[in-house]
Order: sequence, then C-alpha cells, then structure tokens
Amino acid sequence: MRRTPVRLLGRPAAAAVAATVMLGLLTPAPGASGAEPAAPAASSESTATVFYYTKTKNWSSYRLHYAPDGGSWTTAPGVTMEAACTDWVKQTVSLGSASGLAATFNNGSGVWDNNAGKNYALGAGSVTVKDGVVAHSDPCADPGTEPESGNTASVYYSTATVGWTTTNLHYQPAGGAWSTVPGVGMEPACTGWVRKSVDLGTATSMLATFNNGNGVWDNNNGSNYTLPAGLTTVKDKKVTGGAKDPCAAETPDTQAPTAPAKVSASADGVSVVVAWEPATDDRGVTKYQVTRTGGTKGTLVSDVGSTVFSDTGLEAKTAYSYTVRAVDAAGNVSAASAAATATTGEKPTAPASGKPLGTDPRKDPIYFVLTARFNDGDTTNDRGGSQHTKSGNAANDDPMFRGDFKGLVEKLDYIKGLGMSAVWITPVVLNRSDYDYHGYHGYDFYEVDSRLESAGASYQDLIDAAHAKGMKIYQDVVYNHSSRWGAKGLFTPKTYGVRDAQWSWYYDERNDGFEYDGLTVETKSGKSYYNGDLWSTAEPSGNTCVNWGTPTQYTSPEGYRIYNCQWPNPTSGMFPKAYYHNCWIGNWEGEDARSCWLHDDLADFNTESAPVQNYLIGAYDKYIDMGVDGFRVDTAVHIPRTTWNRRFLPAIQERVTQRFGTEAAKNFFVFGEVAAFVNDKWNRGSVNHSAQFYTWKERKEYSADDGKAALEMYDYEQQQGTGSQPTSTNAFLNGNDYHAPDHSRFSGMNVIDMRMHMNFGDANNAYSNGKDSDDSYNDATYNVVYVDSHDYGPNMSSERYSGGTDAWAENMSLMWTFRGIPTLYYGSEVEFQAGKKIDCGPTCPLETTGRAYFGDHVAGTVKASDFGTVSSASGAVADTLAKPLVKHVQRLNQIRRAVPALQMGQYSTEGITGSMAYKRRYTDTASGTDSFALVTVSGGATYTGVPNGTYKDAVTGDTKVVTGGTLTVAAPGKGNLRVYVLDLGGRNAAPGKIGTAGPYLK
Repeated sequence: MRRTPVRLLGRPAAAAVAATVMLGLLTPAPGASGAEPAAPAASSESTATVFYYTKTKNWSSYRLHYAPDGGSWTTAPGVTMEAACTDWVKQTVSLGSASGLAATFNNGSGVWDNNAGKNYALGAGSVTVKDGVVAHSDPCADPGTEPESGNTASVYYSTATVGWTTTNLHYQPAGGAWSTVPGVGMEPACTGWVRKSVDLGTATSMLATFNNGNGVWDNNNGSNYTLPAGLTTVKDKKVTGGAKDPCAAETPDTQAPTAPAKVSASADGVSVVVAWEPATDDRGVTKYQVTRTGGTKGTLVSDVGSTVFSDTGLEAKTAYSYTVRAVDAAGNVSAASAAATATTGEKPTAPASGKPLGTDPRKDPIYFVLTARFNDGDTTNDRGGSQHTKSGNAANDDPMFRGDFKGLVEKLDYIKGLGMSAVWITPVVLNRSDYDYHGYHGYDFYEVDSRLESAGASYQDLIDAAHAKGMKIYQDVVYNHSSRWGAKGLFTPKTYGVRDAQWSWYYDERNDGFEYDGLTVETKSGKSYYNGDLWSTAEPSGNTCVNWGTPTQYTSPEGYRIYNCQWPNPTSGMFPKAYYHNCWIGNWEGEDARSCWLHDDLADFNTESAPVQNYLIGAYDKYIDMGVDGFRVDTAVHIPRTTWNRRFLPAIQERVTQRFGTEAAKNFFVFGEVAAFVNDKWNRGSVNHSAQFYTWKERKEYSADDGKAALEMYDYEQQQGTGSQPTSTNAFLNGNDYHAPDHSRFSGMNVIDMRMHMNFGDANNAYSNGKDSDDSYNDATYNVVYVDSHDYGPNMSSERYSGGTDAWAENMSLMWTFRGIPTLYYGSEVEFQAGKKIDCGPTCPLETTGRAYFGDHVAGTVKASDFGTVSSASGAVADTLAKPLVKHVQRLNQIRRAVPALQMGQYSTEGITGSMAYKRRYTDTASGTDSFALVTVSGGATYTGVPNGTYKDAVTGDTKVVTGGTLTVAAPGKGNLRVYVLDLGGRNAAPGKIGTAGPYLK
C-alpha cells in the first residue's frame, strides 16, 4: 500500500542534497521532417532569472536559497529577491557552466517552501515558480500588442484535459521559422481556455505545438497541428477552423432548445432503459427531463445528465410511457419528444441474499475498481471534502467521492462483458481523513461508508446483484491500521480544535452534538464533514499527550506554526499501547516494519492485543455474513505472520465454515498485499518481508503471548534464512501429469505476485522472474497477477503502465494463460491514463492521475449475454467496447473459460524451447475433467516428450497430430499466442477455435 500524505510538515531540505525532478514527458516534433527545434546554443556563463509568485504567501521578505547543478549551496537562508511586478519577486543568478539549479524559498525567518521536501529543480533562462508549479516564461514581460499585418491566427487552446497552469504556443508560420523553444506564453481567456494571436505575415497557416513550459508537450502525437488564419480552437486534439469564440458571452435567448431525437425504451424484467439522441441545437443543453407515466406508481419526473435513463423496481407486466425534454442552462425546456413505450416482463426470482458463490477462485479473472472513481450512479452522495478546491478537483467538477455502489451495479454488465467474473473493490468501511475516497483510512469498521450507498443500492444490494450475474465480490480489508482519528468503538482520541487566526480556515467550530458520518456537513461551521482536531490552547482533562499545545519547530505547507498534539502521532502519548503501537517505522526491512506506524494518517493497530483482535474479527465477520466471496488484505506484511496464523486467518475460516460450510470456506479467497518492491526472489534477503513467506503455516511453537511470539518467530526465521524456507511442487506438473496439491502447510493467505508486478515492464522478464519464485509459495497457481494498480506500475513506477498497446496485449496473453489469477486495474483495457502519475494526493486534480473518474468511458447502456460476450451496447460504452485491448481481453477470457488447464492447471517447461512457452494440465477425478494444453506467447516453440494425439489450437482452430512426442509451433507474433489443447474425447474434447479473430489473437 502506498498512501500519499495529505499534510506534510514544511522544512528546508539539507543544503548538500538536491532533489532530482524528472522533466520532459513528451518531446515536440515540429517541422516537416519531424526534427526537434534547435535549442539556443549554451554559453559558457549561463544565467537563470527566477520569478517567485508571492500572492499566496504574503511574506514580508523573500529569499532564494540555491545550488547550481553540480555546485555548492548558498549560505542559508540565501539571497534576497527583489520586486519584479505585481505578485512576483525575482532574482538573477549566475550558473557558470551549469544548465540549471536546485532551489528553495523562505521568508528569512524560518518559514520555507522546499517543494514538500524535494527542493525545486529549475533550468536556465526565465523560470517561474507559482504555487509549486515550475514553468518557463517572464511573467513581467510586456505582453505587446495584437499583430498588425491583418493576417493573424487567433488560437484558443483547451486546458481542461491537460490540467496545465502555464501554456506556451510554439509555432512556425508556413515558409517561416519556428519560434524559440518553448514558444510564447498564452493568456487566460475564460475557464478552461487560453489564447494567443500570431501575426502570420504573408502565410495563410502555421504549424503549432503546445507545452506547459516544463517539458510536457502536446504535439498532436508527433504530427504537429496545422492551424489556419482566423480563429481556431484546439480541444482534445481536435482542430476547428473558423470557430466561434469559445469565451464569447452568449446572446440571451428566450427560445426553448430543440427536443431530443429518437427516444427508445426497452424492458428487461421489471426494469426499463430509456435512451435518446442529444438535442441538435447549440444553446447549451445542460440536462434532460424524463417523465414516466403508467402503472400504479404515478407520474415520475427525473433530471438526467446523460442521454440514458434507467428505471428500476417497476411493476411486472405493465406498460410505461416516457417523454424526454432538453433543458438549457437558463432553465428553458424543450417541447416533449414523441413518447416511447415499454412493457415490463415477469419479476425475476430474487437471488439468494448473503451467500458467497463458493467456487474455485482460480476460475475468476479479477477486475479491480476504486469504487469512488469508477462510475457515479447517484450524485447526491458525491463529496469533495476539505481538499476539494486545493486539489484542483473543484475546477474539474470532480469530487473525490464520486462513484458509488449504484454506479457499479449499473456497470456490472460492462465488467461481465469484458469476461471478468470477480470484482475487487476498495474498502467499504466508514473512512475519516481529509482525502479518504480510496477507503484506507478506516474509522468505523462496523459501518459501510454512506458516501458509497444509495436508496436501493446498499452494499448488500451490490453483493446480491453481482451474485445474480455469477460474479464475485472481493472486499479490500485493512487489519493493520485505522485512520489517525482512531477506530470508533475501540479508541478515538479526543478532538479539541482551536480556531485561532492561523487555523480557523482549517478547523470546524467545536460542536459536541455532531457525530462524524462522512456524508453530513457539520452544522455549526457549515463547511466540512468532520469536527475538530486535537490541539487546544486549553489542556483538556484526562490529557495524556506530551507537551500539549506548545509550538514545534515545524510549519504547515502554508507557513503556519504547528503545535504539539495538533495532529495524532504515535510518540505523543495520546494512543494507548493496548490499542495502538507507539513508534515510527525506522527500517522497512526490520522488525519495526511490522509493529510501528507507516504514516501519521495511518494509526497502527496493536494487532497482538486481544481487544484489537476482537474488534477487527467482529467487524469483518459482518461482511462475511453479507456473502462477500473473499478479502484482499491491505498492508498484510505490516502484521506478523504469527498473528495472521493464530488469530485472523483462522477466524475467517471459522466464520465462513459456520455460516456457509466447509466447501465455501475452502474457496473463500484471501489474498494479501505483501509489498516487496524488489526484483529478487526474497525481499533484500529478509524472509519475514517477502510475499511467499505469508503463504505458510508456522513450523515451530512460540510463546503464548502474541507480542512475544511475533518477535520469537521473526528472529527464528531470519536466522534460518532464505535457504532453509519450505518449498512446494504444488504449481508444477510431474512430467506431463497433474498431481494432487499438498495444502497441509497452507496458512490460509494467498498473495499478490509482487515479483511479476515489479518486472512487468517486459512480459518475458515478468515470466522469468515469476517462474523463479514459484517453488517458494505454498501454491503459486493462486497468485494474483497484475501489471499495475492504484499504487504502482512495474519497477515501482509511480505512473500507470505506458508500454504501448502491443506490450499490453502481450502482458495480457501471458497473464491469462500462465499460472495465477489475471487481474486488471480499471481502465487498463483502454490504456486509461497511461503514463499519468497514479497518486499525488491533494496536490493535483484526480482527473490528471491514474485514479481519474472512469464513468465517462462507460456511459450508455450495455447488456452482457455471457462472460466476454456483449449482446447490446449504446453510447460511450459501445465505443469503449470496440477498443482493440477490450476485444483482446474478451477473447482471452472466452479461451480461458473453455480450457480448465488455463484456470487451475499446474505447469512445466520441461522439454520445451521458446521464450514464453509452457505446458499446463488440470485433472479432477471427481468430475472426470482432464485438460492438457501447450501454450506459447508471441514467440515460436517446440515441445518434446508430450503425449501423442490430436491437438487443436483454441486461437486459430489449427489441428496438429503428434505421433513422436514432438509438436512445433511457429511464432504467432507479439501479443498473439497459440493454445494447442489435447483432444481426449467426450467431456475432454479439444474445443477448437474459440471466438473470432481480433487485432491480436488471430
């Protein structure tokens, strides 16, 4: 688990250490030849004029503390900056032969801006630093006058999707020369738009690229933009010549907008979906008004922000009529469109509530969603929280809590249509934090967060709806920590917020009658969703916090003094040892990594304490009783294995067995996040911090005291070392034969395959590393395998995987046919947010990250007739389903479902040549299943010593007859694969070609 902190204590970095900032994500390609623009020749004595934005600081003095690249730092606090123009100060420094500098800023009196501890990395020339954003321009330069030749290009550029605070236009009039990199600054025009007018001289058009002045470019995917004279808009890479001014005020119009077109209504059981085409006028329709008549429920009028409306819970066998009107921003309503009518069918039999499906989890590919970011089914439970404006989310109308269970229920058919039959959702318990949409700041572990639920779409409703479609729900659970406000029902520190001159913007006014629920705004202050903080100028009775209310040496990012006990921390004395550990982690591969705090907003439970164990076991029993199909365990490595093996894992098994029986308990899937961000088999040689370690039971007795036992086990296993750990053949074939796995030493916890995840920069590398570790897991066929997630990409990258479509296809082909359970982070099927930073907390808008809102991509209607098969789709979701990787994953799922060896089989590479080639087999005498398959991904392969017989390829339908134990397969090409299945007749007959050829499987 990686959690970006919400609030860091500001202080200058050590002068001798300068942070490195990676710049230049995209490179411009101007000119017909595609060559980069020539950079100005470097002189032997370059300078940098550093401009610093003052408006949000209001310091009385500004100092620049800097070090040229490769040089020494100035003496703290640095040199005084001089007034430049309104809201700016500047300082010109000599860089010598350096091409840039590291810098921090301060007020000369101990208040620093050091880029949250990383320092600023600045280049040469004119450089601006504004609210943490580095750009390249002179904010005080004379903007000049409009071009005078009369032949101009007025360019409007939309910043809504790129999220830049500074935009430059780099251009070349036809037949002329390119402007000097990075180009000319564009001026704000109106919300979401910047503009610049260029004198074209005698030219009638120009080539153009755009950039943020800090190395990030939009060059139309390397082709540059061709912009004509006159007014042109560029939005989402679409050029519109002769466009209207997007910032011009509209002329008041009292005429109603035109009506929507082609309204249709279709019934499915007792639900009706109404769809229509948007109104054709350009008057700015903002919503639609749907009116339903019929039945005994009376007339329904509902406002809808899309072109589809789902009407559920209707009467059976009843005719309903619907009319749709368009409504513009002024409230003008169109005339009614022609009514559409649908007649409902029989009311379906309600699925059994609160019972897991109970089948082998290896059959179910997993789709992982951040519920709050996936799809918004109910806007009334959307919440932005205290960081809504600061993060930039408000500007995008994108509250952090946006998606919900209703939105997920509405799109289960999309997930099923992909072929995924298990949905891993982020934690559902009530959270408490400034930025808690992801669910990992649990506050009330016995309460479902109301920001996720709606009328008719409770958590139970989601579980039941998934089960009715044959889909599982895996709940993300946290045993390691609570929010920094403690855990309701166990221990919560007292809150005494003080609203003085510095902190009134942050604290609520104290309101003893207010109880936090995440959804309700505190009534006294009327501005946030929680009440109070810890520090008070008057020490409360019963205080245990050391040095209550005295100032510290630290300041907030805003420059405000921080006081002792202002926020929770483990060494303050405010958290009882019976409930919480009282230390910070000092060594991530040390014993303290399992018994100390990760971060100040993740209060570390004393999981060796009986009250804590009982609290957590009781909480998660509730969700087991609701019928969830498994738990994904967050931060599992930060709890000793003895505690898992003694307390939590047996409690899970006992509860599932008690409620649903032994078979359900056997298939209740628990998989832990044992975060080992390394490329070797054992995490820096520490067995206690390696993923496979947690799949095993203990092998000796320890103290009856859980705290002592944890230390005894840690020391014993570290001394035993990596060479003395248990091994298993559960994932491997015996020659060509499947053998019954031995799970007698299984702990009850499976794990995420961190080693393959870390090495998925290249599929072949992930495959090689995965094989190398498989003898050290209890059973690697249960490993959860993914390329990237909500925390990291391969190689501990902080960005979503951006290896390209071909590489994604190859990764998927490997994951869907190799051992383990393929898992897809939401949106990866369309390379959603590829290359974007996954998580930057509230320091940037969610829309610009790997946790962006996905609902726009699945808007519309979709109906899945089976896993991997869509019977109908309309709207944006239909476009999404047409993407090449979607087609790829659909067919992979169809193939995997038809070949049991690919789901549950053991594997071997014995007698096989080929880079990613293996044989797999699964045998079950009880059902009479025997499935044997030969697989190669991308490259060719030769299999020797395999059973003779007829083999049929599930991709092409090709048939090969083996008589001498050898089968050779030509290379199918990157991302493609071959799956030759041995035809054993009867129920084990080879299926032949499965599905239709697509962009990769062909």
